[in-house]
Amino acid sequence: MATMSPRERVLRALNRQWVDRIPVGNPTSVATVESMEACGAYFPDVHLDAEKMATLAATGYEILGFDTIAPYFSVQQEAAAFGLKMNWGTIDSMPDVLENPFEDPEDIVIPADFLERPSIRTVLDALRILKKEYGDHVCLVGKVMGPWTLSYHLHGVQNFLIKTILEPDKVRRFLDKLKSLSVMFANAQFAAGADVVTVADHATGDLVSGTCYRDFLLPVHQEMTRQINGPTILHICGNTTDRLDYIAQAGFNCFHFDSKVNPRKAHEIVNGRISLTGSINNPVTLFNGTPEDVRQEVFANCEAGIEIISPECAIPLRTPNANLKAIVAAVEEYCRAH
Repeated sequence: MATMSPRERVLRALNRQWVDRIPVGNPTSVATVESMEACGAYFPDVHLDAEKMATLAATGYEILGFDTIAPYFSVQQEAAAFGLKMNWGTIDSMPDVLENPFEDPEDIVIPADFLERPSIRTVLDALRILKKEYGDHVCLVGKVMGPWTLSYHLHGVQNFLIKTILEPDKVRRFLDKLKSLSVMFANAQFAAGADVVTVADHATGDLVSGTCYRDFLLPVHQEMTRQINGPTILHICGNTTDRLDYIAQAGFNCFHFDSKVNPRKAHEIVNGRISLTGSINNPVTLFNGTPEDVRQEVFANCEAGIEIISPECAIPLRTPNANLKAIVAAVEEYCRAH
């Protein structure tokens, strides 16, 4: 029998404390077309409408049964706040930025009214709405882009990655310029009602090495986590096994990892220094699989000691809700048996 609220369950798991059952979390996005149709709030409208954003976010708890509600669905709210040209997507596609105009970090001017820009205010207002509705019962998860991801959006992925080799000092200046923006937005989300904030910083194993994370991002992340006023989850896609030891030193409460990472190996490497959340495969298991496929993968993550079970990243928008509900059902079954 459940003895904890979803919020308490998640916050305790983030700190590796005893919980009545393993929580099911959403560090990034579990918005689906099916959920949009059920609640009447649709992409792309939700990205710039706080009421609709809150309504769709709440389906993560109300329809799917997750212990968390997370209102920031894409990775582009900050880019839009810089005034960049945007494609806000469709009902089944995520927004994308259409230009990367900043050649040098010194060209970047963080707007004085950044927190009042429409794409940013939408997230903050949605959190306020959700806090009023769910209070201290459900765990509200905010999200910000870290300085590595922001550099991709403002300067261009390929250009930025080339500079890690050819102009490492410029890379460090980009990160130094943008880290304060991530901290400011995270703290604004805590003030608006978030219980935890995900920092999405895509130094993925598919693009950069573990030593690249160590040399460029580790000191930046350590500085940021000291300045953020609440618990944080770091999210990086891809195979991050080679940087897990560094991530465990960065000051985050939790790391959200990809299904390319072996959960037992991940748990062994972090060795109790941080909690872990993940790592149900999106394209194979959740999008194309069956509830039984989900059950087997959930059980494997539970047996590996993963503190919070979640999809590995923002899910494909046409993912069937039955497979997302199967995550919760499998966790409950596992916990009853153990």
